[in-house]
Amino acid sequence: MSQLLGVAVLGAGHMGADHIRRLDRVVSGARVVAVADPDAARAEEAVAGRAGVTVHAEAEAALDVPGVEAVLIASPGEAHEEALLAAFARGLPVLCEKPMVPDPAGALRVVEAEAGLGRRLTQIGFMRRYDTEYARLKSLLDSGRLGRPLLLHCTHRNVSSPPYFTSAMLIDSSVSHEIDAARWLLGHEIDAVTVHRPRPSAGAPAGLSDPQFVVFETDRGALVDVEVFVNCGFGYQVRCEAVCEAGSARIGEDHTMVVTAAGGAREEVPADYLLRFADAYDRELRAWVDATRAGRVTGPSAWDGYAAAAVAEAGVRALESGTRTAVGLAPRPALYAEPH
Repeated sequence: MSQLLGVAVLGAGHMGADHIRRLDRVVSGARVVAVADPDAARAEEAVAGRAGVTVHAEAEAALDVPGVEAVLIASPGEAHEEALLAAFARGLPVLCEKPMVPDPAGALRVVEAEAGLGRRLTQIGFMRRYDTEYARLKSLLDSGRLGRPLLLHCTHRNVSSPPYFTSAMLIDSSVSHEIDAARWLLGHEIDAVTVHRPRPSAGAPAGLSDPQFVVFETDRGALVDVEVFVNCGFGYQVRCEAVCEAGSARIGEDHTMVVTAAGGAREEVPADYLLRFADAYDRELRAWVDATRAGRVTGPSAWDGYAAAAVAEAGVRALESGTRTAVGLAPRPALYAEPH
């Protein structure tokens, strides 16, 4: 490993450009060596002013640049499977933004390919595990001080949805974060999903079922509910409350600043996830770089990426059918036997 970890970034859109900035200005111990994006102008803009970075239209060309020792995948989800398998073929450790692969069949192929290597190379970008509030809640639940967790109440609100957003994407794009957070916080797998659809908000685009109320059942008897509302109009809010046998704990309410002036008080609400979880993204990338330089792989695994895809797919089927839908997971390979 060189003194500075050489990273190829695949995808120079909103998320990829932010990670390029983060690797260049926030996280020590790494440098961007290559960037790949079909939109050459966008890629050039993302690396403007950064010396020694090559720009490519094809992902594999970036992976083959001399000095590339690790890969950060921030391209659209449909491109992830091919990029992951290409990284595996080169023995390159990877940080892959969620979804690891959008469909569970493709995600399972990635799991099987990595298991066939006999070692982990992949960390999946479920950044909430690196958020200070989520980490404190996880530590509290693991301590057992509140007893067995019974319920998890979650809220996920966005100002507005992109024009291309579909009703299914509320589940497989937005709620996918709650899927991983619930599995991680509770240490449970999710067995079944039910989706309730209230009357759509007047602020939702025509044809979009927004908000939705999603209920997960876990294999150890807990229930998780998620209110997802992607056109709330006022800000980005993520909240979570764990209700246990001997108490409850709530996060997400004190993350922002309250300004008091002119005879009133105003609470600032973040506009999007890059603001709300900026520190979590910094911590996530710093942990990945440090672990990779030490020859280790930590954080959410390819199995976690597959489980999230499988639950999301069941959730979309539940949305479409209006009925409780079981989640079917493949047997877990021994490589991923450690707790998620």
